[in-house]
Amino acid sequence: MDKPLETIHKTVCQYNRRPIQSEDMEKLMEIAEDYRKVKNYVYERYGGKGGLSKLYPGYTIQNEMTACGFRAELAMPSVYFYLAVFDALGNIKGQWTLTKSKLLKLTAQNENFTEEEKHYLRFVLKSTNAFEAVLNQKPVQLPQEMQMKFNELVKQADTERLNRYICRQVRKYHVKLHSEGASGFSIGERAYRYGDHGIYLSTKQSRKRIFIPLTDNNRYKNQLYIKLYPDRKSVEIKIPLNVSVRAHEDYSREVGLAMGMYAMLTTDEGHVYGERFGDYQIKYAGWLREQARSYSRNRRDNPGRKKYEAKKNRYLEQLHSYINHELNLFFRREKPRRVYVVKLPRPQAGGINKKINNGVALWQRGYIRKRLTQKCREQSVELIQVLGKDISNECSDCGALGRKEDGYFFCPDCGYSIEEKTNTARNVLRRGMEGKIVY
Repeated sequence: MDKPLETIHKTVCQYNRRPIQSEDMEKLMEIAEDYRKVKNYVYERYGGKGGLSKLYPGYTIQNEMTACGFRAELAMPSVYFYLAVFDALGNIKGQWTLTKSKLLKLTAQNENFTEEEKHYLRFVLKSTNAFEAVLNQKPVQLPQEMQMKFNELVKQADTERLNRYICRQVRKYHVKLHSEGASGFSIGERAYRYGDHGIYLSTKQSRKRIFIPLTDNNRYKNQLYIKLYPDRKSVEIKIPLNVSVRAHEDYSREVGLAMGMYAMLTTDEGHVYGERFGDYQIKYAGWLREQARSYSRNRRDNPGRKKYEAKKNRYLEQLHSYINHELNLFFRREKPRRVYVVKLPRPQAGGINKKINNGVALWQRGYIRKRLTQKCREQSVELIQVLGKDISNECSDCGALGRKEDGYFFCPDCGYSIEEKTNTARNVLRRGMEGKIVY
């Protein structure tokens, strides 16, 4: 029996070919507004501790939402109403996960707790039933084996004090969600169909659909997300897909990479991908600075920001398209089996040099890393992070510390000189192959 192909999650997008008529955009915005209202209703009603017992698997909430009459009040089609409900439930579950993660971290860092107390807190935070019972001050009822473990922990700790601690921290850190803007909505397969080089979307009017001509003829049978841009009279259709991972027999090389603000990627062999990346960056940064000065001069006149946002998005789309093109070129030419990169530090709040911080913020390193990670997964390429301390200051030939000048690296010990980024990429490769990696 053949082994099933590994799949990964990927999101693709479709776009309208020509501007959407104002009347049609208003209908789409009406759906998005109702979608927002439903989500906020669910957030308000079930986002707190009282809704915890109903979150899993969520059918109780679905039945209560059906019975409450809110859908009839909005005259909202069921294909949108229930997606909004489950979208909100997913977000609530995610928010509770963040809250529990925060409390687990606080528990680990609190030196005033004994190991037994920490064990009890971790047990409660990781058990949904116990967590819900503690927050709502109810007896903890668990399956037999777990109940026995819980009873043992209760004997070793002051549970009343620890339960109060959990409740206090939840009040402090848990955020009840609320959606401010009507920016889009999810749509199921029953509510759309492809045809005539576009897509037909259901509206609130029975048997009436909006036709949106698309820039491609791809057809999908998935739940879609319709992102609305009324200022631009356009939409972005996001389609989540599970795609098969590709395996390449000829991908056999191990490649070290250095990322840069001007040359996007440099390999250990000195091959550069994204040579024009710096030009795009300089152009984009210059335009942003000019817009900031212009806005500051005319702030009293309350200048609109619609044109600014539209042009900014065009700059980013152009930049992102170039990044993806160069990454695809990298994989086709280098054919890597493993790719080594430096683990980048998190940006520091404030910082020493605001000008440098601003430049790094404009540098699309997060987007590059995200796309590189995704493409490595799609091509069955292993992406490995290496330790980065002094990696650009080390000589890739002898390991001594050297100096950088005018884009080149010079080693005072052995006299070796090489292009700066190539030297860094070679150090990345060497550290990766020596096992100096980040797990």
